[in-house]
Amino acid sequence: MGRRRGGRPVHGWVVVDKPREVTSVAVVAAVRRATGAAKAGHSGTLDPLATGVLPVALGEATKTIPYLVDGSKSYRFTVRWGERRDTDDAEGQVIARSEARPDAKALEQALAAFTGTIDQVPPVYSAIKVDGRRAYALARDDVPVVLKARPVVIERIELVGMPDRDHAEFAVVCGKGAYMRALARDIAEAVGTVGHVVGLRRTAVGPFGERDAIALDKLQALGHSEAALQVVLPVAAALADIPAVTVTVVEARKLQRGQAIAVLPVAQRSPYQVVTRDSVVCAMAEDKPVALAHIKGGEIRPLRVLNL
Repeated sequence: MGRRRGGRPVHGWVVVDKPREVTSVAVVAAVRRATGAAKAGHSGTLDPLATGVLPVALGEATKTIPYLVDGSKSYRFTVRWGERRDTDDAEGQVIARSEARPDAKALEQALAAFTGTIDQVPPVYSAIKVDGRRAYALARDDVPVVLKARPVVIERIELVGMPDRDHAEFAVVCGKGAYMRALARDIAEAVGTVGHVVGLRRTAVGPFGERDAIALDKLQALGHSEAALQVVLPVAAALADIPAVTVTVVEARKLQRGQAIAVLPVAQRSPYQVVTRDSVVCAMAEDKPVALAHIKGGEIRPLRVLNL
């Protein structure tokens, strides 16, 4: 998360179509320069070799990053069969080879085992911390790294193309923490070969998709100008998947002071299915989000207050 001394109070989201060989940190810096925002952060790193949707939060929107990170993500990736690499992508060194090549039928049959909640061992070259250090840093120093399998959710995976016998293209919708490089590695093993990712594109993060994204070079061409602010989406755009409840101005002020409010009056003016026990809701007043809140024990208790 970056804070810029002397920046202006810009609140909202800029969804960037990240180009290949640019880091996520560099994208955040470019958005800050273009908008002049005092505070900015991204909602989940994309590898330098990956392209696609990278939402950047500005100002108060940074408080909603955890909710976007926890949402669904969509990817398209291409696997190259016949070579296993230490990074599980095209950047790494070849560590195994195979002459075996799967056909479409074998792949379709294998994909059933990769749908739902699965156990996945993250790539050794990942940002996961091991004894206080990033796994990729240990791997680069030739320190043996053993990562444990962890459950991830693959909502949907499909084979979308086989341009030649050496490559296959997949589309995936998944939950938090799933690595496409690990998925490619494991699919290859399941069909009796080895493989690695040679192309990866993120097509959606939560409610944000490719249609919402601006190319990085186009954003940079706008420079530090008022025109750049026109691409900033409202804070509420990231909260489309969270049920919204309407609160009065008085109730909003209480929430923003960190005080709970009674759930019954709010429930009476909101759809019943939205106001359910233990749910997280977005409290709205005068068409603006004022807080992310938790319904508990007859109260709506603020979790994240938004000062817009």
